Amino acid sequence: MSSDLVTFLHARLDEEADLARRCDADGCGMWTAHGHTVDLCQAEISGFHPTIALHVALHDPARVLREVEAKRRVLDRHALSPATGDPELPWENRDDCQYDGETWPCDDLLDLASPYGDHPDYPET
Repeated sequence: MSSDLVTFLHARLDEEADLARRCDADGCGMWTAHGHTVDLCQAEISGFHPTIALHVALHDPARVLREVEAKRRVLDRHALSPATGDPELPWENRDDCQYDGETWPCDDLLDLASPYGDHPDYPET
């Protein structure tokens, strides 16, 4: 599952970033909610329950892109550090996370993947 999980996470982040970019082609600014209406910069869409309007506005493409980049940094920090050939590691048969030394994939990677648990490509554990 380990390398499959990283490949899976990169694919999901790529999809989210691509979709966010396609939703904000002109970089118009923040999406905002006003009661039953969401201002998407290019258009206003009304008829939402106010809570749903706030939820939609929260997924402003610029914010989504920042979140994707933050997740990519976490993913990069928690890369596999193979035990084989590493003289500083006291064990021989365990791969670990280069960031926290936990068994890899570490809990942070598993947490990054957990929101996608219902995705058809989610790696089997």
